Amino acid sequence: MTQQYAERATNLAPTGARNADLSDLVSILEAGERRKLDIIASVSALRMREGNIHVEGVESQISAAGVTAVDGIYRPTAVADEGVSDKLRIPLAYLRRMRAENVPLLDENVNAWMRQEPERRFMLRAFRSENGPGMPGEGVARALLSDSYKLMDNLDMLLAALDGVEKSGHPTRITGCDLTDRRMYVRVESEAVAIQARNLLRGYRSPFDGRSGDELPMISAGFVITNSEVGSGAYTITPRAVIQVCRNGLTQTKDVMRAVHLGGKQDEGVVSWSGQTQRKTLELITSKTADAVRTFLSREYVEAKVYEMEAAAGKTLDEPTKTIEHVTKSLSIGNEAKDRILSHFIRGGQMTAGGVMQAVTSTAQTLTDADQAAALEALAVPALTAAAAHG
Repeated sequence: MTQQYAERATNLAPTGARNADLSDLVSILEAGERRKLDIIASVSALRMREGNIHVEGVESQISAAGVTAVDGIYRPTAVADEGVSDKLRIPLAYLRRMRAENVPLLDENVNAWMRQEPERRFMLRAFRSENGPGMPGEGVARALLSDSYKLMDNLDMLLAALDGVEKSGHPTRITGCDLTDRRMYVRVESEAVAIQARNLLRGYRSPFDGRSGDELPMISAGFVITNSEVGSGAYTITPRAVIQVCRNGLTQTKDVMRAVHLGGKQDEGVVSWSGQTQRKTLELITSKTADAVRTFLSREYVEAKVYEMEAAAGKTLDEPTKTIEHVTKSLSIGNEAKDRILSHFIRGGQMTAGGVMQAVTSTAQTLTDADQAAALEALAVPALTAAAAHG
């Protein structure tokens, strides 16, 4: 029974979404807000038992909302396991093997390393149980982080970002939202700025419905907002051009805007940032987002990026299969994704380096894992460069 619970724990993830609309994302985030619990605790208050994180001896917090009980059992997600691995310097592959094959050894290893530094402090991000106390655990351990980690939660960041978009005055629409146990993604597209890109799309067909890039050679301006509540990256705004004929996204990762999750160390107990600190953070996000709209949703920016891509995109490939093999290997893209990319390349009909770029980003659209999809989409422009260089 212990083994079963331990295996459940590592696979457990909060409610997520893929290609959701904005209202659905907000509903999910609001439900999560009611369950959140963020704890600053010394290592002496933490133990691993039966593969779960036990918190003992941390005082409950009394506030206007009531009493927040902290002590309890928290089942770690895969992300939390990664935090344990990082903070205690236990190799992740070994930690995962112990969880899968020998949970008592996992407990022994984690607790032994914790005993080495009993005064060290961490932030534990958790969800309370929806069903109240009960075995095998009372809640979910979402992440184990530094006690200087600055809370920049998805709902607050989203509302601040949307405020920035509204203040810019630029007409936009939200084209899709993803939520995983690691990150939130919100894709924003301009309703006012789109340019022709005939050279980039010449001879291309959508692998989804066969429509021609020659008939609809338009690329819209846009960007994607990303945030992590669990230490998997900064708040970012990344420009993302959208090819209208197939909805492929071309993210320009070199131009990303960031706001990092680093702040002052917190006192032990339940985390509560001051209103002034939160206001300053959210004002910064609103300002950065308004700046991003002005920069990334301008005709000049999109034209410059398309011009940069066009020269490489026109390079004809003599041996496309070998080129795709080279590109996927050099960018550490796995075999399953490589096979999909080759299939999309053939259906796209564009036997050029630009066709490889299109195949990478159209393949990303088909992935059900939003984190994997975002990571693959971010490789589309590097794939263009690698394909053009290989020939």
